[in-house]
Amino acid sequence: MFLKKLKRKKDGKTHTYWAMVESYRTARGPRHRIVAYLGELEKGQRKGWANLSRTLDGKQLQVLQPELFGEEPQAQPVPENVKVNIRGVRVEKTTDFGDVWLALLLWRTLGLDELFKGILPEGREDVEWSLMAAILAIARFCQSSSELRICDAWYPGT
Repeated sequence: MFLKKLKRKKDGKTHTYWAMVESYRTARGPRHRIVAYLGELEKGQRKGWANLSRTLDGKQLQVLQPELFGEEPQAQPVPENVKVNIRGVRVEKTTDFGDVWLALLLWRTLGLDELFKGILPEGREDVEWSLMAAILAIARFCQSSSELRICDAWYPGT
């Protein structure tokens, strides 16, 4: 991963924005994929993000992916006499997970989950304080709002 400078003209002024980009290979050659837009950054901030991208490149991310030549899961056969009314099919109660998954992966990769488990004491609470810290930080990362809005609207939709 690396930082990429993006320039845009707005109101006659040139603005410089930054994005965290990763390289990957395709059959047609190497390509770049934007992982996160970072906005306008000062010199010190750019250095910090560049260090983070190098740290993430060096670590093995804990993502479960199927193996290329692994065993195929056995599919259940579909009965032939089943008919589906396509007009009656609808999608309900969808959840957003992409930004939350990325933030949780970043949280675990940086070792913040282990840090907060060590710092925050356990008590008689139903939800551990370390988990609560993760939820609040990820909610602020994904959608900046109050704790009440996180509880009422954001958390049930993720």
